Amino acid sequence: MTNQNARLDGVYIPSDDIVAREIEGELIIVPLVSGIGDMEDELYTMNETGKIIWDKLNGKQSLKEIVRRLSPKYESTESEIEKDVIGLVNELLKRKLITEIAL
Repeated sequence: MTNQNARLDGVYIPSDDIVAREIEGELIIVPLVSGIGDMEDELYTMNETGKIIWDKLNGKQSLKEIVRRLSPKYESTESEIEKDVIGLVNELLKRKLITEIAL
């Protein structure tokens, strides 16, 4: 099986094989089936920025659109934000916590 890489024109949604809940301001992601994520990790948590990106992975906008919407909120260049978004999405894809959808 080949690793999927995040694409700026890609649109992503959370996997059907996870449950994500916000508890006391922290986003917690729980895999529901074996083979999802790492063997050592049973739960995943997101920092504030990761949570903002996760909330935008709703199947309605491409990564490029997400980056464009995040740019005014952070004191970083669009290319730095793009690098961070791609990095997070690649990690989520690798762990099978999200999936790309075809539009």
